[in-house]
Amino acid sequence: MVNVFKFGGASVKDAEGIKNLARIVELNPEKNLLVVVSAMGKTTNALEELTKAYTGKQADVQDILNSIKNYHESIIKELFEDRNHPVYNEVANTFVEIEWILEEEPHDDFDYTYDQIVSMGELISTRIVSAYLNYSGIAAKWLDARSYIHTDNTYREGKVDWARTQKSIQQNIPAILSDQVAVTQGFIGGTSENFTTTLGREGSDYTAAIFASCLNAEAVTIWKDVPGVLNADPKLFPNTVKYEELSYRDALEMTFYGATVIHPKTIKPLQNSKIPLMVKPFLSPLEPGTCIKESNVQITQPAIILKNNQVLISISTQDLSFITEDHLCDLYGIFAAEHIKVNMMQLSAISYSACVDADDRRLPKLMSVLEKSFKVKYNTGLQLLTIRHFNKEVISQLTASKTVILEQISRHTAQMVLRDAQA
Repeated sequence: MVNVFKFGGASVKDAEGIKNLARIVELNPEKNLLVVVSAMGKTTNALEELTKAYTGKQADVQDILNSIKNYHESIIKELFEDRNHPVYNEVANTFVEIEWILEEEPHDDFDYTYDQIVSMGELISTRIVSAYLNYSGIAAKWLDARSYIHTDNTYREGKVDWARTQKSIQQNIPAILSDQVAVTQGFIGGTSENFTTTLGREGSDYTAAIFASCLNAEAVTIWKDVPGVLNADPKLFPNTVKYEELSYRDALEMTFYGATVIHPKTIKPLQNSKIPLMVKPFLSPLEPGTCIKESNVQITQPAIILKNNQVLISISTQDLSFITEDHLCDLYGIFAAEHIKVNMMQLSAISYSACVDADDRRLPKLMSVLEKSFKVKYNTGLQLLTIRHFNKEVISQLTASKTVILEQISRHTAQMVLRDAQA
């Protein structure tokens, strides 16, 4: 049976992380293994910065690129003593592809440019990981995910053509996995015109789910820098608790509301194929982590999800008449066309409110389109707090020093848009 392992940026951020990845692969010699790898460390952030500098025609484009190059070169030198190893040229050639892009005038479509540049992080990381596995005695084959995951032309959030993707994956990957480990990229896909797309920020988990579903895998394991799925982000909340087991439904709900441990689109393909998802600590690979599967397990510890940098948009008609179904149809169409995800919404007689992530590129365009037909007001610098399986005590504790601007409470979920009380 095929197993899919996914390693995030934190797990391959340095040479020791890549050596640890190899050790984890060695612990599972009996598995037909496909390994999905993210860009190393904060490379995606750095490539985003490079993209913005390039499209904005800033003076520091080359400095940013050199910093990214130096980071990867330092890792390669620590892993491969032989300076004639082919990986040096393979990585250098990938950087040349970036340089070719930077030599041209920026494309009119920022999202297209973003995908062509930012996707390089995964292409570089997988070249290094695949080379190191072979170097350490583990037979590995590098695969270009763009040849297998086929998407439309929705740049930065490519929509998967499942039928074509399944056919490509099933055609030759099973034979490859029969005698070696396959290493491929998370986050990226390809269009019918051979342009690169990305699947949405942090989309490598989704990539693992796509491959697993198409290969009818035994399981997917996501290797993280946490012991499993926790009830809250340990960087924001002390005394977090690990869930030993979660149902697909609870995991879906948590990711939909913004839990960052798993990409939101990951769960559904696995649920459809009844493939369990393991979330395990990459520094303690023998620990059980969290298992997500078809389950009736009841959550007793509230799941707390906090999204910072939120914008609350309040929309009303020009004449302050009722918001009707026709208005809602127009509004949802505008949000969809501008690729803005609504994290929370509320409807009153004469206004529609939507809480969204701050996006300095997409939001101004959204506002411009909305203002053609509606009156629009907005507040920035807010937080969105979601509590699954809440109780009143937890709500009181988490909102004690905050002003609640908007609130929704259903049977299992409480959501509040918050502002600091002194703001």
